[in-house]
Amino acid sequence: MDKSNALDAFAALSQSTRLDVFRLLIKAGEGGMSAGDISETLGVRQNTMSANLSVLARSGLIRNQREGRSIRYFANMDGMRGLLAFLMEDCCGGRPELCQPVIKEIACAC
Repeated sequence: MDKSNALDAFAALSQSTRLDVFRLLIKAGEGGMSAGDISETLGVRQNTMSANLSVLARSGLIRNQREGRSIRYFANMDGMRGLLAFLMEDCCGGRPELCQPVIKEIACAC
């Protein structure tokens, strides 16, 4: 991920509803969620949710898949890994042991 892509991702996550959507989709895992379920879970009108989902998709943090007349959304784990890798690219001044607590903190415990 380059600086421009990272800035797009941060801009997408800088709005409360979009951050909630991203976290919800991470929690949903591989099954993802339909746009309607996301909207209902977060109590956001569908047209507002649609705009927020578009911003997140353009940033590369989520992806979607059409299922008949509805669309299912998923956290794009490659996008998230890219953002985290960008942030930690120059971490610790050549002392990887200093990064271990951060890596343990963000590692999935599931």
